[in-house]
Amino acid sequence: MKNGPALRILDPNEQEGASCAMAKKGVWICLLAVLAALCLSGGEALPADGGAVIPAGEKYVALTFDDGPRRGTTDRLLDGLRQRDVAATFFLIGQQIEDNADLVTRMAEEGHQIGNHTWSHQRLDGVLPDAAAQEVTRTEAALEALLGGGEYWLRPPYGQVTPGTEADFGVPMVKWSVDPRDWESRDTGKVTQAILEYVKPGSIILLHDIYPSSVETALQVVDALMAQGYHFVTVEQLFAIRGKIPENGPIYRQ
Repeated sequence: MKNGPALRILDPNEQEGASCAMAKKGVWICLLAVLAALCLSGGEALPADGGAVIPAGEKYVALTFDDGPRRGTTDRLLDGLRQRDVAATFFLIGQQIEDNADLVTRMAEEGHQIGNHTWSHQRLDGVLPDAAAQEVTRTEAALEALLGGGEYWLRPPYGQVTPGTEADFGVPMVKWSVDPRDWESRDTGKVTQAILEYVKPGSIILLHDIYPSSVETALQVVDALMAQGYHFVTVEQLFAIRGKIPENGPIYRQ
């Protein structure tokens, strides 16, 4: 059984905004899937890990954020992403959702993908299966209560689950391919340089929206990569571009 906060009823204006956002997201994903089909039906393609492909000549990356939401940093990040018309993916800590419900609703309305990063940032490897499941289902319930039903992809803390339990969580799991360790140095220049050095088409970039330095890094990276012809998409959109349907069980990193 899922535990979570009481259902929040949106007023008509909020309902309309959320519905429009979800509709726009669906249209965008469909368009990307068509683009992938057209690109992959002929011409060259660049290989990526796991046999997936990216349309040749196109630079798509996914910017992802863990451990939020946090007032004062996540909202500033959302402002910057909106100004740049950039979509990102946020893997949220469940126990922080209720007090930041407006930020989570805003993420959905502005076209960002929202994922699950457990209830309390509990490692999912080496814990009893019931404890691991509760960490995930409590956050899922909180998201469903606030945003409605959907598939909230999982990023396990530290990127690990107990071997043999991968399929038990029932949703796609996503790691990352570029980790600048922003939590360690909290040095905007150093972290920005690390990302720009290792990023490539199809990269999934890991940052944390709970640090002011990481927010500044994210916006500097967006500006620099857009100047190089990169396009920012959500993780879900990145899969659609590749023409790849994510499965439950594997932990995807690119």
